[in-house]
Amino acid sequence: MKKFRIHTTAKILLCTVVLSSCSNLLDEEPRNIYTPEYFETEAGVLGGITSMYAHLRYIYGNGYWLNACETGTDEYTYGHAADANFKDMDMSGVGNLTPSSSRADVLWNNAFRNINTANGVIQKGSGVGVSDAIIAEARFFRAFDYFMLAQTFGGVPLDLGSGELQFNTSTVRGSVRNTVPEVYSKVIFPDLLKAVQDLPTGARVTGGVTKTVARLFLAKAYLTYGWWLQNPNGIPTYPQAPRVDLDGHNAQWYFQQAYDIALAGINNPGAYGLQATYYDVNLAQNDRNKEMLLYADHTESSEYYDGSSHSYNTGGSPGNFAAWMTTWDYTFLESSQNPQWTGTSVRSVQREAAQAYGRPWKTMAPTIEVVKNTFANKTQDSRYDGTFVTTFRANWNKAGISNATLYNANGLPVQPGSAILTFLNDDPAQTIDYSNAVYKSNVGAGFLPGRADYVIAPSGISRYAYPNLWKIGTYRTDNGTGLGQPNGGITRPFPIAKFSELYFIAAEAAVKGASGAMTARDLVNVIRSRAGKWRWDNNGNVAKNEDNSAAMTAATPATITVDYILAERSREYYGEGYRWFDLVRTQKWGDLAQTYTIAGTAVGDHTPKVYTRNIANYLYLRPIPQSQMDAMDMSATALAAYQNPGY
Repeated sequence: MKKFRIHTTAKILLCTVVLSSCSNLLDEEPRNIYTPEYFETEAGVLGGITSMYAHLRYIYGNGYWLNACETGTDEYTYGHAADANFKDMDMSGVGNLTPSSSRADVLWNNAFRNINTANGVIQKGSGVGVSDAIIAEARFFRAFDYFMLAQTFGGVPLDLGSGELQFNTSTVRGSVRNTVPEVYSKVIFPDLLKAVQDLPTGARVTGGVTKTVARLFLAKAYLTYGWWLQNPNGIPTYPQAPRVDLDGHNAQWYFQQAYDIALAGINNPGAYGLQATYYDVNLAQNDRNKEMLLYADHTESSEYYDGSSHSYNTGGSPGNFAAWMTTWDYTFLESSQNPQWTGTSVRSVQREAAQAYGRPWKTMAPTIEVVKNTFANKTQDSRYDGTFVTTFRANWNKAGISNATLYNANGLPVQPGSAILTFLNDDPAQTIDYSNAVYKSNVGAGFLPGRADYVIAPSGISRYAYPNLWKIGTYRTDNGTGLGQPNGGITRPFPIAKFSELYFIAAEAAVKGASGAMTARDLVNVIRSRAGKWRWDNNGNVAKNEDNSAAMTAATPATITVDYILAERSREYYGEGYRWFDLVRTQKWGDLAQTYTIAGTAVGDHTPKVYTRNIANYLYLRPIPQSQMDAMDMSATALAAYQNPGY
């Protein structure tokens, strides 16, 4: 039915890009409109293809989208500076998720624009001499967006106004939602199958999609749809539809397909593979490494091409500002100019454009369970150290402060590079003194005898002070000897998909009954073995050549469960935006995220409290954004029927 208007008409407002003729990189050139005529030329089709890579930056790296994917799960809750954007997503009674407050609007408002561009490219591409391999890139991105939409909202429209999967030239302000089985059977699966068939093994451009990338998302879509068909906890779908596959397959068929496709990706990796250590996966200097299958790219070389101010981004796309949300205000840390702690103190950890630091928006905080339970093994398993900033080191010299030495906890001396505050790995046997009057920490941290650094125990993590998320943090090469530009958009690519996930998809499918050459335990142990290998102690800031892979794999249980897969996925992908989708797919959200523990918002509050979330079944689908509801000219009855139930 030709009734659709999701901010997509014949003229699509989008910052898009065209291909450079002299480089294998995507050379970005802003464009304000797409019209049907634009796709009548090869250059126009190629420009549309390149815009599909650019559209990722409007979703991934957006801090409010990270919030939508993480806050309210067992990984994150709201921090002390959080507003309703974060509290409403927490489900703990401090807010109420509504069509106006749900930050899943970031996906909805950007995906359909890209889908319409993909429709135009797929319709017109072969007629102007564009190869099947290039058109397959458009098929991949159309399937990618529909897959994300179906997981988030349920069934969504295939007709944007000019017919199903047709480039929209209509201005009719209406819409009809297709069912989940229709979205998978009509577009997600056929587009991804065609992409696997036609995409090259090697990327056409740096960061371009390939067979391996398409295999990962096809396997993940098969896995997700198998769960949807099975529906173990009776979660409702919308629009209402029988949990019956339109192609006549059952859930077990899809689990086996997920396993087989994931194994094909593992066994035919092309240029991809696992990094030797977990630290190297997320080290900023190692961005765009062979483990990164898909990312929203950014560049430090030009604000124009990056689409974001490199000196002061205000928190908007296409800039990358996600890590700001997970950063507490470490910049209040102070040390004294004398051992007696008299006179004027000095901010000893300054705001810096460095992976451990960056801009503190302090709106998302990890729960105590994350630190104590998810990452319980911090000595053998390198992933805690490769995920968080737990040691905050002095950098006052980079701000031009001339003191060679300052004095910190217990009146002990510290120099640039010294630890000023440490979030301890475990609760110590000694009681931490959080109230010493002489050397009182202005951020409410505590003391242990003989230590120059202030300390906070895992049980004392609060909404005010908590470990930063290191892995997606700021990185610049133009700081010189100073602090750089920590308030600018982050110029690193934001990771979307990694080669390692092929192992997790196959393992989860195996737990669900699929069979093949590798068991679930075999697959998980590939990842755990790598996690046990260290070359650098990130928070200790010292080389650590240690191989705990044998101990890590020996500790893997003989029988792998879904809960164990989810725990391993959290250790591997913590804070990257996977978690809500993982918990919704497996219908474990209400089980694993129902309660959490954290101390309060006040400085010096280290008294943990247990919070309970009310995760009703209807919350497994996000609401259709209010901006979309307001844009449609439909009857009140039709609008009410369009919205997901419960909202």
